[in-house]
Amino acid sequence: MTSLPGDSDQEGLPAEPHALVCARCGTRAEGPQPTWTCSVENGVRHYFCDTCARENLRAIEGRLDSAWW
Repeated sequence: MTSLPGDSDQEGLPAEPHALVCARCGTRAEGPQPTWTCSVENGVRHYFCDTCARENLRAIEGRLDSAWW
């Protein structure tokens, strides 16, 4: 069943900012980073900074798990 618009338990609560951490090099960033890459591996989200994503672009496009990079 879907909720009607405005019928949310989270209504009125501000979104909590969360720090992103690059799964490869550990670089930290506050809030959303539109240029970072998000990969879902075995049901878990992994975020990669610009540098790591650029260095491993072929592996990402080839859909290899980050363990193979």
